Formats: sequence, structure tokens, C-alpha cells
Amino acid sequence: MTKVLALVIVLMMVVHVIKPLGLPGLRQRRDFWKLAFIALAAISAAALLSHIFML
Repeated sequence: MTKVLALVIVLMMVVHVIKPLGLPGLRQRRDFWKLAFIALAAISAAALLSHIFML
């Protein structure tokens, strides 16, 4: 799950650099780094949840 999530976020970053997504907080090309923070939080949450539910 985390690999798929990482791939989707990287694709969103590439698309955002080419043409900004237009979402609030992501209106300029230089805002692509915010997607990296979102990805870090999402992947961390997915890993944590999978570890919790495996116990």
C-alpha cells in the first residue's frame, strides 16, 4: 500500500511542476514541496496503521 501511495504522490508532484493543480495552497509551481510533506505524513500513517493492525 505504501508503495502505491508513494507512486501516486510522485506522479502528482510531477504533474504539479508541469501544470499547477490549483488546489488551495498548491496554486504555484514552487509549492510542489508541500506534496512531499503530505506524502511523508500519509506513508507514515499507512505504515503505522498496518503495524498496529498486524498485532
